Amino acid sequence: MALTRDEREQFLAEAHIAALAVDSGEDGRAPLVVPIWYQYAPGGDVWIMTGRDSRKGRLIAAAGRFSLLVERVEPTIRYVSVEGPVVSTEAATPEQLREISARYLPAEKVDGYVEMAWKEHGEQVVIRLRPEHWVSSDLGSL
Repeated sequence: MALTRDEREQFLAEAHIAALAVDSGEDGRAPLVVPIWYQYAPGGDVWIMTGRDSRKGRLIAAAGRFSLLVERVEPTIRYVSVEGPVVSTEAATPEQLREISARYLPAEKVDGYVEMAWKEHGEQVVIRLRPEHWVSSDLGSL
């Protein structure tokens, strides 16, 4: 059963690990699909953080759009897929790294992770996607 707009936006706003898909732009290669943290508030844009020179960052810049898929299997099988254009790419800030890290890590782990990641992951960017196409379903508790 398809989710309502409010249901799908609320589900996407929960802290799930997303599967990011972007066109590889290479003959004979499938799209790149990788797990990623993301941030979303209902009605807004989705944002991710990645290395400026990472493969996914370069592919997103070339394609100008990407997709995210989030899912769960408990208490029901539910998923939301969102796809759309990139609306901005900007240098990431330590505050954004802290925000997205706090969404996924236990509170006592955030400071240490942010310090390590800011020093060791290289230059990061925030890429914002404007949700344009949605696919969603709740299959119940088969």
